[in-house]
Amino acid sequence: MSEMSFEQMLEESFKTIRNGEVVEGTVIDVKPDEIILNIGYKSDGIITRNEYTNEPNVDLTTVISMGDTMEAKVLKVNDGEGQVLLTYKRLAAERGSKKLEEAFNAQEVLKAKVVQVLEGGLSVVIDETRIFIPASLVSDTYEKDLGKYKDQEIEFVITEFNPRRRRIIGDRKQLLMAAKEEQQKELFEKINVGDVLEGTVKNVTDFGAFIDLGGADGLLHISEMSWGRVENPKKVFKIGDVVKVFIKDINDRKIALSMKFEDENPWKNAAEKYAVGTIITGVIARMTDFGAFVELAPGVDALLHVSQISKEHVDKPADVLNIGQEIEAKIVDFNEEEKKISLSLKAMLAPAETYDQEPDEDADESAEVEE
Repeated sequence: MSEMSFEQMLEESFKTIRNGEVVEGTVIDVKPDEIILNIGYKSDGIITRNEYTNEPNVDLTTVISMGDTMEAKVLKVNDGEGQVLLTYKRLAAERGSKKLEEAFNAQEVLKAKVVQVLEGGLSVVIDETRIFIPASLVSDTYEKDLGKYKDQEIEFVITEFNPRRRRIIGDRKQLLMAAKEEQQKELFEKINVGDVLEGTVKNVTDFGAFIDLGGADGLLHISEMSWGRVENPKKVFKIGDVVKVFIKDINDRKIALSMKFEDENPWKNAAEKYAVGTIITGVIARMTDFGAFVELAPGVDALLHVSQISKEHVDKPADVLNIGQEIEAKIVDFNEEEKKISLSLKAMLAPAETYDQEPDEDADESAEVEE
């Protein structure tokens, strides 16, 4: 038996490797675009940037250091230059795919960074495996601009797993809905009619505003926004405003809100402020053929009947008065129960004993707080 040469003994001392085998090595050199590993074989292993990650233009010196140990999969035992071509990302993807399959079966909640915003949804990556989250499953509300999710970490569950077709689908919407349902349950367990809360304006319509109370939305109707008159809620509130409200009513899952706090009620102590005979200043808010409604304070209107505008005959209030005009008039009638106040300009011009309030079939349409 012939003796082996030194070169033969050295070659025999190295392990053998095959394409597809997983090997472990130590980083002996790292460049911006490649990693060199000592894998205990006669040739070193090479991992190019493209075989390390799917992320473009990554400087490998920023993610790998000399002396690091890592596993990789053999692509070619000889790349044509006597080196072993390895892949890290494909091994990571295989292992990631297995991990995602387990997460799919267990409905485990995963977290990953959004790496790409597509026309139809978001793309995230876990262990070099891409998961697609359709736009309809990104949020529990319509999202016009998905761009805000770029580079954000989001949570989701996998609802479809088919790696052969490269179809792995994530769902964030169901997590948000479940969280909201839990928040809603907690909210309804602790709130009661009359409670004062802070909320955030979520949406504003012509008839009111929807207020996020932290688990459920409540409706602040236009008639409950102020003791005064609100013509257009959109001129009073904007989305994101923080407001103080109280719960007026709870009906199943519907919450009615109000900002008409009783301590701000303009009819409080009204009997003193608006006693008959008091001369008061107000602003003409609106007019009809039978009279003008004068705002004495936000939420308190009084009727100046057409017959009480002047000693002279006035056909219509609009003939002598204007919307927004400030006038001084005398209170000639006050009905606290029905919240009605009647004014007279004529009484300012004649002695009190000659004042005679003319009856009129329209006179009962005195001012009252609109609800």
